[in-house]
Amino acid sequence: MPASKIESTQTGSLSQSAHPLVFLILILPFGIMAGYLTVTLSYLFTKAGVSFAQIAGLVAASLVPQIFKFIWAPLVDVTLSVKKWHILASLISGACILGTCIIPVKTSSVPLLTMLIIASNFAITFVSTAVNSLSAYDTPEHLKGRVSGYIQAGNLGGAGVGGGLGLWLTQHLPSVWMAGAVLAFICALSSTGLFFVKEPQITVRVKKLSKTMGNVLRDVWQTIKTKMGLLGLIIVLLPTGTCAASTLFAAFAKDWKAGADIVALINGVAGGLITGLGSLAGGWICDRIDRKLSYLLFGLLQATCAVAMAFFPHTNAMYITWTLAYSITAGMAYSAYNAVTLEAIGKGAAATKFEVYASVSNAPIYLMTFIEGIAYTKWGANGLLNTEALFACGSVALFFGVQAVIKRYKVAIA
Repeated sequence: MPASKIESTQTGSLSQSAHPLVFLILILPFGIMAGYLTVTLSYLFTKAGVSFAQIAGLVAASLVPQIFKFIWAPLVDVTLSVKKWHILASLISGACILGTCIIPVKTSSVPLLTMLIIASNFAITFVSTAVNSLSAYDTPEHLKGRVSGYIQAGNLGGAGVGGGLGLWLTQHLPSVWMAGAVLAFICALSSTGLFFVKEPQITVRVKKLSKTMGNVLRDVWQTIKTKMGLLGLIIVLLPTGTCAASTLFAAFAKDWKAGADIVALINGVAGGLITGLGSLAGGWICDRIDRKLSYLLFGLLQATCAVAMAFFPHTNAMYITWTLAYSITAGMAYSAYNAVTLEAIGKGAAATKFEVYASVSNAPIYLMTFIEGIAYTKWGANGLLNTEALFACGSVALFFGVQAVIKRYKVAIA
């Protein structure tokens, strides 16, 4: 096709869809909730004398809705409008944040706080589900990578707002509840992005609810049966590009003699900014080469950073260099995962299908975090990093092997 024709086609598609920046704004509450819990609340309750075990329990409780959200994701496909789900979820999650700031910061408040955390994270799952549905319907094929980059950048940026800004506000405003009010207002304000995106006309909906649910389940199955649907599901299940080592950077910083200030900078504002930039870059690349290939390449880049971090001298400078380099690849991997999923699911019951892929993608992350913990105990930080790289390389080889089998034996998929 002539270049001028491609340019004309793409321009026409772009004019009919929302700017990718809109999705960055819409996903902010999802990131805010994560950052607020892991940074702001954790700091406040630790300072008040609450035990580490209780705080870890709060974080664990917040993960429960994220693991099982594929169960209630069909509600977005079969009831209300997608925009209404986003507005309700943003308002409820913001109200819950405000509620946690009103509760006294002390050990006896933990049970009530836990219930609020679960409720808020249940609500926030509908924000991500709504954004995924909107992006699936609104985004033309050639922009799915770019939109994915903005979504992941917004997710990470929201975590910086909820964690960094949230903590700063609690320390500088007269009362803690004021910080909660500001974050709640930002959550509510994110829904203004809905003015710039179209309401999806979900094709699986019919008048009878039971028939609609049947349509949703059939659509999920039909998607998985397609070549892209199956390969997409396989690729997000592989333990490559999991970014698992990044969750342990602070824990093994002592092996590089990195002090608290360096760890706070790298694993805080600087790391978040770099990962966000990596997300945007990864999304741009995903629109220019095969998205499955992008996912595998970013996983190999991440493995290279892990090996280099183990190989080079264990100094402060090398800790900073390789953790930031790893953070860039983490952003790229996040974008590629999002882009592969968007390409695989198409439209139809987009909310449900995206969350099915999201749930599957969590499995290798939890697996690698567990394996790397064992590797660190047996072989130290170098063993942990090399183990992650070994699994990543093996996963790439496995994927190409499976792809070759599907192609050679013409597995019965569309």
